[in-house]
Amino acid sequence: MAENKNDVIAEEKKGLSLAAQIFIALVIAIIAGLLMQNVAEFAATYIKPFGTIFLNLVKFIVGPIVLFSIMAGIVSMRDIKKVGAIGGMTVVYYFCTTAVAITIGLFVANLFKGSFPVLTTASLTYEAPEASSGMDVLVNIFPNNFLLPISEANMLQVIVMAILIGFAVILLGEKGERAIEGINLLNDIFMKCMEMILKLSPIGVFCLLTPVVAANGAAVIGSLAKVLLAAYICYLLHALIVYSCTVATLGKMSPVTFFKGMLPAIMFAFSSASSVGTLPLNMECTQKLGASKEVSSFVLPLGATINMDGTAIYQGVCAIFIASCYGINLSFSQMLTIVLTATLASVGTAGVPGAGMVMLAMVLTSVGLPIDGIALVAGVDRIFDMGRTTLNITGDASCTVIVSNILKRREARKSA
Repeated sequence: MAENKNDVIAEEKKGLSLAAQIFIALVIAIIAGLLMQNVAEFAATYIKPFGTIFLNLVKFIVGPIVLFSIMAGIVSMRDIKKVGAIGGMTVVYYFCTTAVAITIGLFVANLFKGSFPVLTTASLTYEAPEASSGMDVLVNIFPNNFLLPISEANMLQVIVMAILIGFAVILLGEKGERAIEGINLLNDIFMKCMEMILKLSPIGVFCLLTPVVAANGAAVIGSLAKVLLAAYICYLLHALIVYSCTVATLGKMSPVTFFKGMLPAIMFAFSSASSVGTLPLNMECTQKLGASKEVSSFVLPLGATINMDGTAIYQGVCAIFIASCYGINLSFSQMLTIVLTATLASVGTAGVPGAGMVMLAMVLTSVGLPIDGIALVAGVDRIFDMGRTTLNITGDASCTVIVSNILKRREARKSA
């Protein structure tokens, strides 16, 4: 095992790190995209498909990774009470940070409100996706088929499956030892498969971003520049204040060390705009930062499904912007409704590009804003998505570091 680790370190020293390769791919993609503005259709037809292939490979591995990593994390604890303790801390942290995120989004958006551009809204159209009722969401969390949740990438159902099977293996006691070995073996196999796919990240990043830049050009943000600026200011504030404080105080880790260690996952998330797709790399980064494998295997897949801090900020900023365009002033009670709706709606939102649009429709409806207003931001949603996904996965990692540290301190007290 030690020899394998030394080989990996030696390989990393020989060449560029994955973060450096992804960054170079980002720069080249932007340059190539700007040069290909006149042939944007060519980029979309012949370059984007290779990016899609890469994303398909990532999506293929995510279901098995979530299923077996959570099961491996649960069975490694061999104690249902410990699983409950980790789950409780994780859910509380995620809901609290999401509520803070939407509050920051509303506050900063209100500061920008006077400078938001006045746009013509008469011709706007947007067909809202059907929102599920609260009871439907609850029912749909529980799978009625073993294979469908994995084939449909329904992460909440996959998590429920993993928890049930993991608990069953623990309750078997000694009889479950062979099952534990099998789960760990399958987890290692899919992790190795994931490593192979991640080596293609720079190529995937280039092929995904080049068509976006080619289609939108340098003026991609146009009149929506200030809306995007407001959102990214919120993303940075939340990361630098909330995550830095929680990681330093509860995780006992330097924020500089944390963000430096998270750089590969951050770069990939920004490029792919997929929190679920970034999950394998996020696991790797948090474990290198010292988080235990059992915690990261449980907390990160759960976070990729229910922790949407960046998406919550997006809801707040876009709600204020759309209200301004329609000449509507939101009351304090309406803003409070947005906070509650966005926090609760984050549960079960798929960690794939564009999922925030579904949440935004729900938030606008909750405060009586015209859903047609989504058309104002739909054109640049990808740019919003890149930032909010980056914040989402960073929040997942911060929770992993914090929960891992809390458990280590508890175990140290018991053994003292």
